[in-house]
Order: sequence, then C-alpha cells, then structure tokens
Amino acid sequence: MFVHLHVHSEYSLLDGACRIDRLVDTAASRGDKAVAITDHGVMYGAVDFYKAAKKRSLKPIIGCEVYVAKRTRFDKVHGLDSENRHLVLLCENNKGYQNLIAMVSKSWTEGFYSKPRIDFELLEKHHEGLIALSACLAGEIPRALGAGDYEGAKAAALRYDGIFGRGSFYLELQDHGLREQRLINPMIVKLSEETGIPLVVTNDCHYINHEDSEMHRVLLCIQTGHTVEDKDAMEFGSDQYYFKTEEEMRSLFPDLPQAADNTVKIAERCNVEFEFGKTKLPRFDTPDGSDNVEYFRRKCYEGLYRHYGEKPDSKITERLEYELNTIEKMGYVNYYLIVHDFVRYAKESGIPVGLGRGSGAGSLAAYCIGITGIDPIRYNLLFERFLNPERVSMPDFDIDFSDERRPEMIDYVVRKYGADHVAQIVTFGTMAARGSIRDVGRVMAMPYGDVDTIAKLVPMELNMTLDKALEVSPELRQRYDTDRQTHSLIDMARKLEGMPRNASTHAAGVVITDKPVAEYVPLAKNGESVVTQYTMTTLEELGLLKMDFLGLRNLSVISGTRDMVRSHESGFKIEDIPMDDKAVYKMLSDGETDGVFQFESAGMRNVLMQLKPENIEDLIAVISLYRPGPMESIPRYIENRHNPAKVTYRHPLLKNILDVTYGCIVYQEQVMQIFRTLAGYSLGRADIVRRAMSKKKKAVMEREKNVFINGLVDGDGKVEVEGCVRRGVDKSTAEAVYGEMASFASYAFNKSHAASYAVLSYYTAWLKCHHPREYMAALLTSVLDNNNKLSAYTAECIRLGIHVLPPDVNESNAGFTVAGKDIRFGLLAVRNLGKGLIEDIVADRGENGKFGSFFGFCKRMYGSLNRRALESLVKCGALDGMDCNRRQMLCSVKPVMDFIGEDRKRNVSGQIAFFDLSGEKKEEFKISPMPEFAVQEKLSMEKEVTGLYLSGHPMAAYAGMYKALHAVRIGDILEDAAKRDGESVTVLGIVTKVRIKVTKSNSTMAFMTVEDMFGSVEVLVFPNTLSEYADLVAEGSVLKLGGRISAREDEDAKLICESISRVPDPGNAVSGSEKSKCRPGLYIRVPDEKSPLYNKAKKYIAVFDGQTPLFVYFSESRKLFHAPVSMRVSVNNVLVRELKKLLGEKNVAVIDAAQQ
Repeated sequence: MFVHLHVHSEYSLLDGACRIDRLVDTAASRGDKAVAITDHGVMYGAVDFYKAAKKRSLKPIIGCEVYVAKRTRFDKVHGLDSENRHLVLLCENNKGYQNLIAMVSKSWTEGFYSKPRIDFELLEKHHEGLIALSACLAGEIPRALGAGDYEGAKAAALRYDGIFGRGSFYLELQDHGLREQRLINPMIVKLSEETGIPLVVTNDCHYINHEDSEMHRVLLCIQTGHTVEDKDAMEFGSDQYYFKTEEEMRSLFPDLPQAADNTVKIAERCNVEFEFGKTKLPRFDTPDGSDNVEYFRRKCYEGLYRHYGEKPDSKITERLEYELNTIEKMGYVNYYLIVHDFVRYAKESGIPVGLGRGSGAGSLAAYCIGITGIDPIRYNLLFERFLNPERVSMPDFDIDFSDERRPEMIDYVVRKYGADHVAQIVTFGTMAARGSIRDVGRVMAMPYGDVDTIAKLVPMELNMTLDKALEVSPELRQRYDTDRQTHSLIDMARKLEGMPRNASTHAAGVVITDKPVAEYVPLAKNGESVVTQYTMTTLEELGLLKMDFLGLRNLSVISGTRDMVRSHESGFKIEDIPMDDKAVYKMLSDGETDGVFQFESAGMRNVLMQLKPENIEDLIAVISLYRPGPMESIPRYIENRHNPAKVTYRHPLLKNILDVTYGCIVYQEQVMQIFRTLAGYSLGRADIVRRAMSKKKKAVMEREKNVFINGLVDGDGKVEVEGCVRRGVDKSTAEAVYGEMASFASYAFNKSHAASYAVLSYYTAWLKCHHPREYMAALLTSVLDNNNKLSAYTAECIRLGIHVLPPDVNESNAGFTVAGKDIRFGLLAVRNLGKGLIEDIVADRGENGKFGSFFGFCKRMYGSLNRRALESLVKCGALDGMDCNRRQMLCSVKPVMDFIGEDRKRNVSGQIAFFDLSGEKKEEFKISPMPEFAVQEKLSMEKEVTGLYLSGHPMAAYAGMYKALHAVRIGDILEDAAKRDGESVTVLGIVTKVRIKVTKSNSTMAFMTVEDMFGSVEVLVFPNTLSEYADLVAEGSVLKLGGRISAREDEDAKLICESISRVPDPGNAVSGSEKSKCRPGLYIRVPDEKSPLYNKAKKYIAVFDGQTPLFVYFSESRKLFHAPVSMRVSVNNVLVRELKKLLGEKNVAVIDAAQQ
C-alpha cells in the first residue's frame, strides 16, 4: 500500500491541477484506501475534498502546505523576510484540524507578506494533533542542504521534531528527476539516520496523469501572464509532478521501503470528521429578557393584528400557528429573531429595506414580525417553499438594503456579535467555457481575432460547457474537426474549464457565529476584507448562519424620491399608494420604462408593450417568464391573457392553481400545489420532488412519477400519498400533467421572489408616473459613477419635458435635486470635488447667503477649496452665474488663490493695516476682461469634469435623423449587448476620443470613443477600414458609423467599424416633424459665435428678459448651444417677428411643452 500525502488540488489557484473529483476517482480506481489534500497556504477545498473522498469510501486526509516565516510572522522587511519556507501539515484528529485552521487563519490575518505565513510561535502553540512533513525543495531543511549548510538543516530538523514530537515529524523524500533533489536526498537519509527522525516518500502532485504536464504548464502561464513561447516562463523543470502509482513511487527509493510504508502509517493515524447539518446559530437575547419562543410568538401576533385587524380570518390564524409550530420544532426561532433584529435596526435607523427576497417572502410569520413587507396571503405564496419539516437544509433569508447604507448594516452586526464572530464569505471566479478558450488562446500565442472568433462560437447561455457547445454549435464543431489549431485550443481549454481562477469576496454574504468564526472555519483576507475560506454553500452544510446583505440601488432611489416628495406632501408613504393605478399600467404598456426597476431592457419593454399589463399579477408573471428557458412561454401567456377563451386546463382541479397565469405553469409554487391538489402530497414532499425535477434527478423523477399517478402505501398498508388515480384523475391526464411539470420545473420561478420584486418595480413605476422630477433626480443621483446611465436618464428627462439644469454653486446640492419644473445637476457628479467641500459650500450658502462674485466665492470657501476643485467648478459651469466668464475665472484660479492666501497670512501675523481696522473697504483682487471660450471649448471642459455635455449636447441637433438613417441609440446597444453580439448596426455620434495604435504587423488601427445623447461606446477601426476612412477619424467629428457589435463576457461591448461617413447637415433642425424631438424653448440658428447676426440677436433677446430657455445652433460647427440661465427670454410675437426678419424665417422657431 501507498498513500499520497502531498497533493495540490485546483484550489492551489492556477498552480495545482489535481481536480478533486478526478483525484478521488483515480485513487479509488487504483484501490487506494486514503489520499491527502495539501494546498498552498489555503484550505479552500478541504470540505469538498472530504465529501468527495467519503462518497468513494476513501479516507480523506486534511492538510495544508503552509509557508513558515524566516523570522516572525509580524516581520515584513523587504529582502529580509521575502523567503518563505514550506512545511506540510496533516490533521491527525479534530484537535489538529482546529489547530490547523487557527494557524492558517492567522497566516492571512497577521502574517501575510506576499504569501500567508505562520511562524514558530504559532507552531509551538498549535502543534497538537498535527503531523508535519519537511516539504519540497522550498522547505527549510532542503533549502539549508541545497546551500551546503548540513548543520543548519540538522538543527532545523531537530527543532521541528521537538515541536511536533517524535513520530509526528517526518523528513520528506521526493524525486521528480531534478538535479537538486538527487544532490540532497542522500543527505536527508543521513539526517534521518543521525537524528532518528523517520522518512516518508511523497510526490509533489500538481496534476493527475503524466500527460497533464502540458496542461499544468499552460496553467502556470495563465498565472504569470506568459505564453508558452516565452523563454522566461515559469516551469517546474520536470514532467514528474503527477499522481503516480504505488509501483512508480516505490521504484524511486527501492532501498527505503519503510519510507513508503510510513505513508500508510500516517494515513491510519489521520481521522478527521466533519459534522454536517447541525445548526450552530449564534445566541440571541430578547430585549425584555423574556423567553425567546414567547417573545417570537408575541411579536408575530402583534403583526398579525396590525396587518389583518383585531379579528383576522381563522384560516390566516391557523396558517400562522402552523408556521410557528414548524419554526419551533425545527429550531429556527432564534434564526427569525436574529433576522428580525437587524431588519428592525435598519428601519429604526432610516436605512431602506427591501420587501423581501427569495422564498422567505412566502412566510406569514416573517411578514407579521416585519422581516418581509409583502403579504403572502394576498399573493398566494407558500411557506413550505421556504421551510418545511421534510427539508434538510437550513432556510435562507436574503435581505436587500439601500446600496448606499449597506456597510452600516455590516457594522451593526459586527458591533452586536463581535468582530471575531462575523466574517464575509469567499467566492471563486472560475474559467467558464468562453473564458478558458480566451485564456488558453493567449497562452498559446494565437492571434486575438482568431481566439475571439472561436470563443464567440460558444453560445452565451447559463451553465454552458465546451462539450455542450460542441454539440449545439455546428460551426464550432466543424472548426474543431477540421482545424488542428482550433482542435488543440479547445482540447486544452476543456481540461482547464471550470477550474477556479481567483478568490474574491462574495458581494453580499456574511457569516455570523456563536463562537469566533476561526474556531469553525479557516479565514483569509481579500484586500482588507476578512473572509471565510469556505464558500457559502459549504458554510450552510456545516450548519453556520449565513446571511445575504444585498445592496439594492433602487431602494436608495425610492428613498430619495420619497424624501423629495415629502417636502411638499409631508405624510407621503410609498406603502400607501394604490396598486391598481391605470396611468402606471398605461405607462408600462407604452414601453416608457427607462429607469423602472426590472423593466428597463429593450426586450422587457417589448414584452410589456405586447402584454399590456393591467394588474400586479401580470408584472409578477413577466418577471418570472423573462429569463432563458421559460421565455418561450411568453407568447402563449400573452395570447391567453388577451384571449381568455383560449385558456384550457388538462383537468378541472388545475383551474384554481393556474387561472392566475392563464393556464400556464409559471411558478415553483404552482408545481407544489399541483402535487398537493391532484395527488395528495404534503407541500414538504412536493417541494422535495420539485427540487429533484429542477436538477433533473432522473431516478427520483421516475420513482415519484409512479407515486404521483398511483400513490404510495407503506408496509402496513397505510396510504402515505393518495395519488391522482385515487383522487379521480385518470392515468393519461396524470401522466401528461407530470410530463409538463417535469419539463418546466427547472425553469419555474419562485413566486415569492417575483412578487416582492414586482411590487418594488411597481413602486418605481408609480413614482416615475406621478412624481417624475423627484424620481428622475433620485435616479440620476444613483448612477453618478456611470456616465452611460447618466446620459440615458438625462435623455429620458428631455423626453419627459424636464430640463436638467447645469451645476450651480448657488443652487446645486450634493445629488440631483428638483428645481421648480426642472432638475438641478448635483455637485457630486463633478470630478475633483470631495463630499466635504460640497457640504461646506451648501452650509456656507445656507448661513451667509448666495455667492455674488468669483472672488467672493473663493474667499468664503478658501479653507475647503483647492485649485483642482476650483478649476472643476469653473469648467463645469457651476460658477457661470458670477461676475466673470469661464476664461477669466480659469486664468485667475492661481493668482486669486495666492492673493487670498497671502491676505490670510498677513491677518494671522497681525499685519492688519490701520485702514482695515477703520472700516474702510479693502481692495479686492481685480480680474482683467477677457473674451469667453468658444461654445465647443466650453462643452469639452464640461465633458472633461463631468463626463457629460451640460450646456448643450453636440448631438441634440441630430435627434430627428435617427429614424431616416436607421440608426440605433448607443444606450440600447449597451443594454442588450450580450444578446446582440455580431449584429450589424448603424450609429450616429460625435467622436470624443481617438487613440492610434501600431499593430504587430506594422499596420495602423484606431480606437475611437463615440457618443450620442444616450451613451458612449468604444469603436475599433481596423487597418483596412482606417486606410479607407482615415480623413474622417478625428475628435469632434459627427459621424455615421456602420459596424458589428462585439460583446465579450468580461468587458464592455465594442463596435467593430466597417464603414464611416459624415452626417449631412441636419438642415432645418428646428422645424417640422423634428420639433417634437427638441426641448421646449426658443431656437435660433446663426453661422457662429462671432457672427454680427448673433450679436444683434442677443441685443434683441436682452430686451425681453424672461424664463424661456434659449438654444442657439451654430451652423458652421454644427453644434447646439444651451444658453445660460442669464440669457433666458420672454417669448412674444414682437420678438419672434424681429428675429425672423434678422435671421430668416427658417432660422427661428419656438417649441413649447405642449408640442412634446
């Protein structure tokens, strides 16, 4: 017998390639009795490995190859502490496991310095229950021997032996054909003879079979960013790091059979057992000191009476009692109380909380105690989908919080339970089908375009694999079969597909434990976040409380809108709005869904326009159906919805279950109800069968099909399940119903989740419909970090007749705000302005009044203001209302700030002139007159500091040309890029950035950023196309581009350019049918900013001062300029007549709001 004790699984990220399932399958097929896992510095795979080994009747040996610091784990001096010594630690028992996770955790939280490091202090404290091996060439003893320091190696060996005790430390012998090993192995044997420390033979296994060495080489190249052609690429220097047979291992050291025998002896001593399924909830103390069960019941009944009145329907009370009894019997009272506690805290702290998420919204007890906010009775939601006596896994409440304030909830949990009792959770990025092709293609030095083409032949579907892609994609199969390079690429990618590529922090998951987390699971650090080394699923299996604290932007939007509405409707509550508002459903039916939660995408918009929803149940169904799989049922659902006569049921018993979805199975809850109503299943058993169906477990499905049709009788003749036939449903109907459920169960959606999100979606739609300014202002504030979204939502404001006014230090707050009938741009969207400065501006304005001059602003804000911030305020136009133009202000930034600084210094040092004290006015800094920047320069500056054009968009004049040119909005391309990959489109846009690059073949290509009013996209102009259209590729050009959408799964969509042409002058951009595309205001067209006609027109306009916005179209530069507020005008017949006389009939137009 022989046991491998030094094995690196795929969780030695991008280094180990002994995939756990393949590893244990190989060991079992050889008749091995045990196998170990010893990943580098981590224990990510320990539980998965344990379960896989147990499943195959193998003994799992849990271990880790740790890094030992040269000095202490706290010493982190470059050069001195760069060397880490490897040491293999194996768990002899559960005490050893506890000690190992303690050390591995501290290696990350305290000792990390390029690697997670332990030290001798930890080894001495936590050695009990562990067996240590001296490791590979990177171990302390082999390093000393390799350096010729035999005595140092001997001292180190004796030190380890002293720590672990005789018989618990072994000198490792390895032979991978390396010269260094051949040199030191005799010395290791000598060490053993002199010290009595036993020997053990290992192979440093990094892959399973000998032929996998090439795959491992590719993996290392992915890790280090090299290609196989690079001479300096990292290599192991041998192809012998595979999972060798006993014969191969013993043949390496034929004279030392005891060293191989020792592997079995070590394996026999290693006995670690994991405990699964036993819940380990943290302790919860009730606020009033009462018994937890009594407190829970009291709170639930208080909520029952609050929601359903003092005398609720007996069926509702019975439902609550049933839930309470189930929760008590299953031991989840504390779970409900813990969740209730932090939801309570959020509400009391004003932190927006979601209505519910996932199956938890089906619990009446959760609704009554305040965890969820959706009525499960009203929407016919099932508690058993969340929790039932037949369910073995722990239930799971996922809670949405405002994305802005989610960190406060983490802080609260840490404060309540203790920092060492709370941790975030690791998650792994894996090499998916397309990703593995791209990674391998890069390592194989294949041309980017070729690899991209092959990768895109893999369908973008959920759970797509390369094997499946070869079956369903004829073009991929054809290239695989006929092209040798493609064949090699895909074969290598298949070997790596699914392997973890990197560890990161789960976006929402938090684990809370009764004892410190590190007593249950090993910890690591991702950046500054302390995370568990086990994934969310593993933590649940170990019985630990895992919570999802999700940040939902839309909750921040609803909260922000509510606060603005309350400024003029003090008692406004979103919960009180009518859920049957016809205007809201009409808005959705008309496809006006920009900014509406869940319904923004072009595809969803089309479904709503076809369906024309009339109630909340329609919205719940649409959210459930608009996904891969069930999407094919949408036409049937819409047809039945509009033609009730076409709704049919296979059996009358199905009517009450499926009438709400017009005869279609849409929800998981409906599948469960069919099992209960037609065959007499308990809802608990029905949920188990539904799960089996969703996972395509054929054995369970076949067994349950017979139970569903014929029922189930136990050994004593007692009927456990009646079955359809006993209940009067004929066999053929029962078979047909079961078949339909089986085919759709994997697509059926959780109605509890869909209902919660449908109500939230309706809230956002109602707010947009009835409070558009407040809603759009809150929505714009929520996407400050996303210029494409800002552009799209600004365009939606224009469609709604709402002006988004530029930033203004005298009007703007941090976020976007309502300003009369318009919205004022928020200062947080301006680059280089910190929150502190913005708060100071708003506070000073509130205390001392509005700012009157540029110098006065600088003087009042001097202590908070730096030059970059001041320049940004000037460039974005936030100081346009002052006494200077932008050129004057920008040129004066440094001298003004220096002048104020010197003045402050004089005052501080007591150099105050007599006249200053006498009250005579001090001389202020004088700014010389200068001409203003041209319109295009101002727009460029606005774009630079906000990412947007504020005083007028260069593409506004072209808004009416999209339809005629069959152009699409860039925002729409970005929204549905994955579904439109490869599609040919035409776009109109202004070139905002051009970057030229010389390719490897010495050709020139261009990368352009092209923007319209709805978003921006990167455009790739390859050499052939660039050579044809080079004269058109220039910043500031307005172009019509033809090309293909290129959507990669790991980056933003791009446009592959195929043709370029100038866009014709928009002509009469302000007349005829195009008027409806323009914002309300007075429009004039003049040659340029310096035209005598424009100067004369401004004099006319100055006479008629008013509130109507002025828009000026400069025909030579083809730019539309939104004039500042100071140039707003009072429109009347006299003014319009005189302007038309001056400029020409076609060069003046008035658009009022009624024309929109």
